[in-house]
Amino acid sequence: MNERLHSVLAQRGVSPESLAEACEVDPKTVSRWLGGRVPHRRHRFRAAQHLCVEETFLWPIPRPQGSRPDAGLGTELVGTYQNRASVPRDIWLQLLAEAREEIGVLVFSGTFFVQSNPRVAKMLSERATAGVRVRLCFGDPSGQAVVVRGREEGIGDTLAAKIRASLTYYRPLLPEPGCDVRLHDTTLYASLFRYDDDLLVNPHVWGQPASANPVLHLKRADATGWFDSYAQSFETIWAGARPWTPDEEGTAAHGQD
Repeated sequence: MNERLHSVLAQRGVSPESLAEACEVDPKTVSRWLGGRVPHRRHRFRAAQHLCVEETFLWPIPRPQGSRPDAGLGTELVGTYQNRASVPRDIWLQLLAEAREEIGVLVFSGTFFVQSNPRVAKMLSERATAGVRVRLCFGDPSGQAVVVRGREEGIGDTLAAKIRASLTYYRPLLPEPGCDVRLHDTTLYASLFRYDDDLLVNPHVWGQPASANPVLHLKRADATGWFDSYAQSFETIWAGARPWTPDEEGTAAHGQD
């Protein structure tokens, strides 16, 4: 059975019949693909294009016998997006709602995270109640890394103000068991949004806001690929971050935007 094809169809809300129509094949043919049969090359291309994923994620290229693993390259990349706004809102919501073990967010301000979904704090609380570990790591508004990033983006103190405003939305999470919010003071090369074995990576280009840069959707394939490299970077930054205390001076700045 092709579990990846099953998963992507469910995630995109595409029925096998719709995929069959897009690929101009009989629905029974798609059923065979779901059962593990590898489509013809032209059908693989059309299916991947229709589902907005990399073809090699749905149908990985077999490695020659005796060759070394390629660190998951080409097998973990589910899809790419030109910028953060290009990621369908339904994907953000579905990944969050379906997480069963782990939700991890690493950002500077992450204002879009709540602006695009006003219920995000409530949803995170619900996932924590269901046993999901929720960890949110924001930039320290009083830290040096935020000062440098604000200067590089040409926005000065605005980034620190955005972080303070963003944090106010997550105040209700602090008393919740399983929810932790921390502040980091480190150079951030990518914003990370982890939901179990799915990871949205938003690389940073110097001088540009994170929202203007591409997003990679990774799905964990093995322990030597991109997913685990990014996941380990999250763990390292998290370990060095400090717990957020809403009452600390300057952090609970309501009304700043």
